[in-house]
Amino acid sequence: MSLLIENLHATLQNGTPILKGVNLEIPAGEIHAIMGPNGSGKSTLSKVISGHESYVVTDGSVTLDDTDLLEMDVDQRSRAGIFLAFQYPAEVPGVSNANFIRAALQARLPKGQDIDAVAYYKSLYAKMDLLEMDRKFTARSVNEGFSGGEKKRNEILQMLMLEPKYCILDETDSGLDIDALKIVAKGVNAMRSENRGMLLITHYQRLLDYISPDYVHVMAEGRIVRSGGPELALELEKEGYEFLKDLALA
Repeated sequence: MSLLIENLHATLQNGTPILKGVNLEIPAGEIHAIMGPNGSGKSTLSKVISGHESYVVTDGSVTLDDTDLLEMDVDQRSRAGIFLAFQYPAEVPGVSNANFIRAALQARLPKGQDIDAVAYYKSLYAKMDLLEMDRKFTARSVNEGFSGGEKKRNEILQMLMLEPKYCILDETDSGLDIDALKIVAKGVNAMRSENRGMLLITHYQRLLDYISPDYVHVMAEGRIVRSGGPELALELEKEGYEFLKDLALA
């Protein structure tokens, strides 16, 4: 099983090119991290994979276990196993966390089959305990009035409950203090599985101190220009991104 991206090109709706030939394969069981400066295309890549309507794919392919993701609607991609944790999670007023997650799980069941309420809440509470979330969050509207750290933990809670095949975390570490970062990392590490792949998008090495990736890739000018092991993130932390400009233009 793998998430395979080949020669992916994408633009904004107005035609502005963002992705300019991205190639990446994430086999199940592996964690890959993408780093790079602002405007390099990292977040765009995550949104294109998940089907965000603001972007137009002009060339290339994205396949999940040999199934063409680009031919699927957003909800179909989610049901197929793609999960995106947003950099800026949206608020959903009037819909409680518990009902939101339950509806997402129900949508994945065969027609006529219902969720067992007792088992559902047992699982939900166990995962909230892992993320050190107060039970009162089950009744609160999704992300409404949440702090930045609470929103990020809520994203990881959804991910833990939905158990997707491929998890994409778009700068989940942004805005987190060290304590919140450790809690979020604990939740992500709990999802490690030989049957699940992960893509971490981040600016900083500090996230990778707590979630150890198998591979690190660097994006610049809409392409992956360098790949390596976890040591590459340490090199970037030391040297910065300036030395990558020549690679991006090569």
